[in-house]
Amino acid sequence: MTFDELYCRLTHAAVDGRVPEELRKIREQDFDPRQLDCLLNPEKHPPVVRIGDCACSESEKAACAGKCLFDALYRDEKGNVSVKKDFCVGCGECVKNCRARKLTESRDILPTLADVHEAKAPVYAMIAPAFVNQFSSDVTPGKLRTAFKRLGFAGMVEVALFADILTLKEALEFDRNIRTEKDYQLTSCCCPIWIAMIRKVYHDLVPHVPAAVSPMVACGRSIKFLRPDAVTVFVGPCIAKKAEAREKDVADSTDHVLTFREVRDIFEFAGIDPAGLPEDERDHSSRAGRIYAGTGGVSEAVQSTVERLNPHRKVTVHAAQADGVPACRAMLNDILAGRRTANFIEGMGCVGGCVGGPRALIPKEEGRRHVAEYGGTAPYRTPIDNPFVIELLHRLGLDTVESLLEHSDIFTRDF
Repeated sequence: MTFDELYCRLTHAAVDGRVPEELRKIREQDFDPRQLDCLLNPEKHPPVVRIGDCACSESEKAACAGKCLFDALYRDEKGNVSVKKDFCVGCGECVKNCRARKLTESRDILPTLADVHEAKAPVYAMIAPAFVNQFSSDVTPGKLRTAFKRLGFAGMVEVALFADILTLKEALEFDRNIRTEKDYQLTSCCCPIWIAMIRKVYHDLVPHVPAAVSPMVACGRSIKFLRPDAVTVFVGPCIAKKAEAREKDVADSTDHVLTFREVRDIFEFAGIDPAGLPEDERDHSSRAGRIYAGTGGVSEAVQSTVERLNPHRKVTVHAAQADGVPACRAMLNDILAGRRTANFIEGMGCVGGCVGGPRALIPKEEGRRHVAEYGGTAPYRTPIDNPFVIELLHRLGLDTVESLLEHSDIFTRDF
């Protein structure tokens, strides 16, 4: 039985609450126990897993294992290219480049639906800003929220609202720290591949990164602050978020990570067509938070917020962006070599930004256009103008916007 066959059978069973019954049938057939364990216990495995023996030549295997920027690939005792759990950041490059198609991302569907069906605690879907029109042009945010509730989720929260808060935090950091043309700031928001590159490869640049969590982490921690028994599930186009959710200093925020493809599979097996469901609208984010999903979105959001905070500052935001791992590496190398031309520097591990993520459902150009259009419908341009940001900060125990510059158990991480 192949990995995909195991995945489909158990996903279908999980939707119907029949996993124990299906497992009994599977164990009477020919299957790989390691593949089964990857599906039942994804937290025990790296975000990218091997699902079969390599079919490549010895020279191809050697070249494949040497291509990972994070040294996460190695050859096991049988000569197969495998993945080191503690080194893999989930960039997905090896999955994309594996000619034998023997590498794939881990799947969190079974433990997620187990939490939903057990109903011991409310389960919240945290939807990434890249979600717009991923499940068809007829699926509005309100219909998607209804679809998650039909599955048994307590609700759906747009992570864009927390991108608003992180935009505000980074804008405050820029306003406080960037005083001369020699100063510069690397964004710490959004992309776990970008942050992993800085922390693990370009660690000399860490002092230029604000001590801020990603919007996913901020969302998960906020939900758990307000509802300590909650289970949080991030949903997006990114494999790397699976790795980020397991990092020790932020693992308190997110219990499971599902890709858009995993959620599409759940909807299909459950017979749910989000496009035909009623609306459940609760939009709270500004344009700044909604445009995070495309390359340049973070820069534009921070720039507009800095201008709103301090319109008369002498040193304004001069932004530069890179997307895709090679372009990010080139930009970071330029910074180290003294060839810096900007004071706010944004990197995205995927070409096009999050909309170009490896598990997006629509082309990145189309995704970027839809995200921009959704940003244009926001009632507020920046988080400073968004009353929901201020209200949420108060509920989280922060009395003023400037409190975001202080250490916070919700919004801060130490790099």
